[in-house]
Amino acid sequence: VQLQASGGGLVQPGGSLRLSCAVSGPNPDYYAVGWFRQAPGKERERVSCVSASLGGNTAYYVDSVKGRFAISRDNAKTTVDLQMNNLKPEDTAVYYCAAEYGLGGCWTYGMDYWGKGTQVTVSS
Repeated sequence: VQLQASGGGLVQPGGSLRLSCAVSGPNPDYYAVGWFRQAPGKERERVSCVSASLGGNTAYYVDSVKGRFAISRDNAKTTVDLQMNNLKPEDTAVYYCAAEYGLGGCWTYGMDYWGKGTQVTVSS
């Protein structure tokens, strides 16, 4: 499975960005896809995840982004987007998407495949 994240950029506080993760490979319906981020000098952290299509397509969010970010999987189930609204300077980070095989939800055993990151910078 290969993943490619895109859509990052520079945005002012309060602005919006939409990240997209293109997923390619066999059996995409069996993979949960999650977004993570890593800010300079900090550990990588979870952001959001959508469970496998055959596992219910359930969305998960960490508290810091609830109500501001929305994750979605497209009808063809080959991309997973992260709509980020009301962005704050503390959202600045490199964002990564990753895939986890299984139908048991998200962040269950650890991600199996990772894509390269895309930079998001929130600054005035």
